[in-house]
Amino acid sequence: MPTDPDKPASQAPAAPAASLRERGLRLIVRSAADMRDPQFLADLSREAAMMAQHPENDAIDDWIEANRDLDGWTWDDDFDESPSASP
Repeated sequence: MPTDPDKPASQAPAAPAASLRERGLRLIVRSAADMRDPQFLADLSREAAMMAQHPENDAIDDWIEANRDLDGWTWDDDFDESPSASP
């Protein structure tokens, strides 16, 4: 690996958080559920089935359809929405 003779060897690159702070930003770390976890998928399926049985489900679906705004959206006909599709 080539080295810069004008740069002192002891100078390490700045840590990512420090670099962000220098630019007036701060590091925020978020976590998300692991959608590959079988327990998570089972819970998700159970909750979706419960929501589908909600007594006002049809009225809610009708409201969503009547109020959705799709202007400017484009569709990818090759998109696979199946749960087995890998990211």
